[in-house]
Amino acid sequence: MERILIIGCGGAGKSTLARKLGEKTGLPVVHLDQIWWSPGNWKHLGREEFDRRLSLQVEKPRWILDGNFNRTLEFRMERCDAVIYLDFSRMVCLRSWIGRVIKNWGRARADMAEGCNEWFDPEMARWIWRFNRNNRKRYYELLGGLEGKQVYILRNRREVKRFLDKLT
Repeated sequence: MERILIIGCGGAGKSTLARKLGEKTGLPVVHLDQIWWSPGNWKHLGREEFDRRLSLQVEKPRWILDGNFNRTLEFRMERCDAVIYLDFSRMVCLRSWIGRVIKNWGRARADMAEGCNEWFDPEMARWIWRFNRNNRKRYYELLGGLEGKQVYILRNRREVKRFLDKLT
């Protein structure tokens, strides 16, 4: 695995898994939230600039990309050699996200653009609650159509731990 894509609901642990995989493999980690959000108060780039920055990353020979950004998902899937889908329940994701908000309140996380400080966003809570209903079927269809790529579907934290433990 030289180009790994990590997808899944907010709160599932995509960024945490990306960091741990990066430590184990030596692959550079790219958090899509850092590309999408401009430094400051939750202001995002336009699509063209985001696409340009994303293209620069996926052209590289080695990477771990974490994030969904459904509009660009197929583009990234074409260029990766492995996809990890964290298919967790919405309750697990919501609970993890709330814990992350509390832990990092008022500070930007390492996987976020500077100045995008953690806060309780009701829209994010709704997005997490609806994520599986809105995305799961499409994700499985996309993953089922991938040829010549490694696909890992991890459904809970225990499976993530086993996956990481198996890596040499």
